[in-house]
Amino acid sequence: MQLPVNQNASAEAKKLLQYLEEVAGKGIISGQHTQTVPMEEIAYIREKTGKEPKLRGFELLSYSPNINYEDADEACLTEIYENRNTLEEALKWGRETDGIVTFSFHWYSPLGGRDKSFYAKNTDFDPEKVLIEGTKEREAFYADMRAIAKLLLPFCEQHIPVLWRPFHESDGTWFWWGSKGPKVACELYKLMYALYVDEYHLDNLLWVWNCRSPEGYPGDEYVDIISVDVYLPEYKKTDYREEYEQLVQATTRNKVAALAEIGYLPDPEMMSKSRVPFAYYMTWSKEFCIGEQYNTVEALREVYRHPYVITL
Repeated sequence: MQLPVNQNASAEAKKLLQYLEEVAGKGIISGQHTQTVPMEEIAYIREKTGKEPKLRGFELLSYSPNINYEDADEACLTEIYENRNTLEEALKWGRETDGIVTFSFHWYSPLGGRDKSFYAKNTDFDPEKVLIEGTKEREAFYADMRAIAKLLLPFCEQHIPVLWRPFHESDGTWFWWGSKGPKVACELYKLMYALYVDEYHLDNLLWVWNCRSPEGYPGDEYVDIISVDVYLPEYKKTDYREEYEQLVQATTRNKVAALAEIGYLPDPEMMSKSRVPFAYYMTWSKEFCIGEQYNTVEALREVYRHPYVITL
């Protein structure tokens, strides 16, 4: 049985990890990302399938302490305003259902930056300097981390376990935390782990690593769940076996694995036969769920009504 890496993990966190481990290879938990308070994706899924996802993703981007409102375009401001108060919704949902809460954090750079400064192209923030004692980058990084930790505390106090996935897609250079490579992102992750576990005692968090570069893996002692984000260039029937093999080869075979973000839904019939052991998937928000640009209504119904797929 896999135990959480945090030795003081809450009973709820332990139970959730055990549940994910039991599910993997016997079924797959349905998941959907949302980034607005109305959570229109959930209403859409309910309307089309009569079901709801068991796992719900919430976005923290608007909670970034260093947002440059003066130098932000309309699309950026809309995204920020639409995302406000989602933590309250997550808390309410986590309290009232037996669903699984997961957080994504498109973190606006702790210093400088313009527009959507979680993108490396919109900031000159150097993540490597965070690793040097006494730098302004390190100071700003810690100030942001502390601000977010305080927002996460109510989930801990109310015994709601959270799948926490910081510094995602660090095998790419598009976000500031990955701009100096996955090794640097891995060190940032370890700094956060130490602060959140040892100082803030956020014992409800399960730590999700999201990178498929071997040189960036923090080690089994820091990771509860290994995960990968997959956006296929076009639709094909898939059980994501190839992506699973790439992920475990780059990280470890000792942990629960997940499809943390996908564009196209997996084929449930293929998965029920191959039993690729992804514990859950999470489809991305807006057009990846709503409308038929990525997933047809027929595909949505096929997934949500398949006996292999676990819904709320």
